[in-house]
Amino acid sequence: MTQFWGAFNDNMFKTALITLVAFHAASLTSLDSAILVTILPGVFILPYFLFSATAGQLADKFEKSKIIRLVKIFEIGIMLFASAGFFLHSIWLLGIALFMMGMHSTLFGPVKYAYLPQHLGEHELMGGNGMVEMGTFVAILLGQVLGAWLAIQHPHELITSIAILIIAVLGYWHSRGVPDSPAQEPLLKINWNPFTETYRSIQFIWQHQTVWLAIIAISWFWFYGATLLAQFPSFAKIILHGDESVFILLLTTFSLGIGVGSLLCERLSRRKVELGLVLFGAIGLTLFSVDLYYSSTHIHTHWSSQTLSDYMTFIGKHIDMHGNIIFSHWRLILDIILIGLFGGFYIVPLYAFIQSRAEKSHQSRVIAATNILNALFMVVSAGFSLWIFNQGLNIPELFLSTALLNIVVMIYLCARQPAYYKSFISWIGFKH
Repeated sequence: MTQFWGAFNDNMFKTALITLVAFHAASLTSLDSAILVTILPGVFILPYFLFSATAGQLADKFEKSKIIRLVKIFEIGIMLFASAGFFLHSIWLLGIALFMMGMHSTLFGPVKYAYLPQHLGEHELMGGNGMVEMGTFVAILLGQVLGAWLAIQHPHELITSIAILIIAVLGYWHSRGVPDSPAQEPLLKINWNPFTETYRSIQFIWQHQTVWLAIIAISWFWFYGATLLAQFPSFAKIILHGDESVFILLLTTFSLGIGVGSLLCERLSRRKVELGLVLFGAIGLTLFSVDLYYSSTHIHTHWSSQTLSDYMTFIGKHIDMHGNIIFSHWRLILDIILIGLFGGFYIVPLYAFIQSRAEKSHQSRVIAATNILNALFMVVSAGFSLWIFNQGLNIPELFLSTALLNIVVMIYLCARQPAYYKSFISWIGFKH
């Protein structure tokens, strides 16, 4: 619940701010709103590069429940600061608050994942990580939807400030129930230089290639997810001829798919860290992303509307220009649910694997290095999308390109670490 409220507040505040900038930029700044909307997500992700290495060391050196409570108190302070930004209509105060919320998440990340193996047996790690991932994506969904809604209310300054402060206080209240989690490396001498410490962490993981490959596989998932999610607003409007409610429908189905997939992992894995699910998830990601290309292209080609449709119209009955019923809309929704579902199958075993394999004294620093690589891959995904568009391709073709690239990544992963495909073959019931 502490994790849930933190992710909820992150996304609610970030989305409220971006929505406010997109639609009411004149009340905040003279800067161009399109530029600001592009910059602000980068402001949030920047602390992952600057502070992850330090956060990992702190989580290894000190007792984790105390760190969690201090981070939650820090969050309340940030939300007070953000409230001042809303009331003063100051984009600078709000930008600083967004940066500090990124720092809050950076500090919490290594504690969150390194905490689990201290309290769960190896047979419980799949279920524990499934709960965390499910809670995270549901929080992202609810936070984004509520954040967008808060930004268009009147008076948005008061309503948004009350909401973010209540959520921050709820997060602290739940954190008081987190049990003690003793320090794994209490004698650790902290290196405050983020650049040298990041290099040392990456170097340490590189020496443990099984863990390194699992981290690369996790970061690839964030590349994949960021590529899809970043395009959902434009995808809903330009390709599907839908309004904001269709975008929310896409986001909802994707998030619920990941939530269900994450929770199913424990049952499918037979209560052990099951690497076979990773390849199973990757196969599903490619198959249903390819089908997403075909279903969305069919909608874009055969069905057009002079006005943007809401979600009820979108999922209703559609007749094309030849009088045929179009089923592509429901097929597309099913594709997105299944992409989320197989994404859950893919990501949960990888986190459980690095928790079970990373040296106890370095668990938090390994998670911190994972967060740095995740952030890097998400930034690269934005560059990849821009490159694809510069080649003259559209959004469905970007999805298709990413799905095909996923095949290349999985071939590389299995070539470097045969345990992935061997576990998959064993898991589906074949014997060597």
